[in-house]
Amino acid sequence: MRKIFSGLIATSLAFLLFAMPINSANAAPAKFKNCTELNKTYPGGVAKDAKVRNVGGKTKYKPFVSAEIYKLHTKMDRDKDGIACER
Repeated sequence: MRKIFSGLIATSLAFLLFAMPINSANAAPAKFKNCTELNKTYPGGVAKDAKVRNVGGKTKYKPFVSAEIYKLHTKMDRDKDGIACER
């Protein structure tokens, strides 16, 4: 009985390892064509780090912090304050 139970557990674990989707953490961050598209996913824009402060005036939403995504969209940071597409 014990052999059957341990075999069943081992088979279940092997199945779960192969059946589970691979984590997309290694996937490249999304590239958006313009600020309208970026703001659909990130309403407050994307900041390069948490210490950055908006200099372009009052904003409605808090920006999402991601250095990788910001790096892809630096051209969309018109006022060069470290937040791309803030609103």
